[in-house]
Amino acid sequence: MASLASQICSHIASIFSKPTHPHPPVLDLLVAELSSTAAQNGNVFLYGVGREGLMLKALCMRLAHLGFSAHLVFDMTTPPITTNDLLIASAGPGGFSTVDAICSVARSHGARVLLLTAQPETGSCVRHASVVGYVPAQTMADDGGDAEESRSLLPMGSVYEGALFVLFEMVVYRLGEVLGQSPEAIRARHTNLE
Repeated sequence: MASLASQICSHIASIFSKPTHPHPPVLDLLVAELSSTAAQNGNVFLYGVGREGLMLKALCMRLAHLGFSAHLVFDMTTPPITTNDLLIASAGPGGFSTVDAICSVARSHGARVLLLTAQPETGSCVRHASVVGYVPAQTMADDGGDAEESRSLLPMGSVYEGALFVLFEMVVYRLGEVLGQSPEAIRARHTNLE
């Protein structure tokens, strides 16, 4: 069991060694965009579908723990998006109709849109982005899906989704440093309604 876990973790970690040129390193990009939004007292909105959406929900929670006004698109308490705000959206395979639509609406209201994707050159969502964060990982768009091929270690979009989880943990760690948030301050914002 430990061997399989090690193989999976190594596979996901290898994503962060791949070149992203001409795109800036996605960790630096996320930290810069989020720091800028915090400096402007802006809100952060997050949106993704499927398992990508679950990773963004995890990031949303940690951003709230860091003191951000962070919201998941479609939650009942989500405020309107405006010019000082940032939408972080994910479309690993490059495009989803709902992600396209949400990004377009955010831009039309003057917000910045940071799109995370594994398809930065061809995805339909890219045209709505202010900035693109390239995560060079396998998604359903390029996993093959051919029954004749040997079984991959992680199917469909699992590599991309796992990379998002690890990336977001690195973002939270870096933001804690940049914003001067102590572990005690972060913990104090955790819910007590459990």
